Amino acid sequence: MDTTKKSENSSEIIPEQMGYDTKFQFECHKGVKCFTKCCRGIDIMLTPYDILTMRKELALTSEEFLAIYTDIHLLEKADLPIVTLKKLDDEQKSCPFVKDVEGCQIYPFRPSACRYYPLGMGSLSYASELNKGKDTSSDDAFFFMVKESHCLGFNEKKEWAVATWREDQGVNIRDEVNAGWTDLIVRKKTIPMSIKLSEQSKQMFFLACYNIDKFREFIFESTFLKRFSVDKDQLEEMRNDDIKLLQFGFEWLKSIFFKEGEINVKPRDQV
Repeated sequence: MDTTKKSENSSEIIPEQMGYDTKFQFECHKGVKCFTKCCRGIDIMLTPYDILTMRKELALTSEEFLAIYTDIHLLEKADLPIVTLKKLDDEQKSCPFVKDVEGCQIYPFRPSACRYYPLGMGSLSYASELNKGKDTSSDDAFFFMVKESHCLGFNEKKEWAVATWREDQGVNIRDEVNAGWTDLIVRKKTIPMSIKLSEQSKQMFFLACYNIDKFREFIFESTFLKRFSVDKDQLEEMRNDDIKLLQFGFEWLKSIFFKEGEINVKPRDQV
């Protein structure tokens, strides 16, 4: 899954394959002359976990957050809806949360793509292995460097290993939570483009992955539980835990898209 931000600025992807122990120099702070330039003219894909945390910080429902701050696109090859952060209608097409002097106004809750920068992750299997509970320290995950022409952070002296950068930026938990979502996208990309999902299936994907508050209503206030078998203890967790509900949604989508997983339709005599 590509974790890089799509920028209108000139950028260079360094072809060197980087592992968890690979060292690099980089630091971003207010003293760097290019501070906040990387927050302009960019398309930032939001992950499901991004939306959970950002909407909570802004005291919005997921539906309100989506309406105010996002644009919806179809992901090339996967033909699935994805969400990007809506840019301001200013000359620089700025992120709505950036200020010239102060920088990011929601920094503790910034999206995963911002946290990864200046790294990109280049292994499609990485998130799938996380989703299966495997140790990713020995898998084929690799990373690469993204250098934008305006970025002076590479001139700073601070040194990191990829692993320590990921830990410092808080991406490990995000990758773990989002693993089921990434797995769905990767699986869908492997299916021939001639095999299309219905519009209803795409709407279900959007609901379960991005509109968590409406998805909770769908689970508990529709006929869902009359049609699908869900463990009672799991249901109680899902009532109050967004992450548990989100991960259930990934498993449910996998069961209806690919006929895999442990979420089963109830026999007709039990409905």
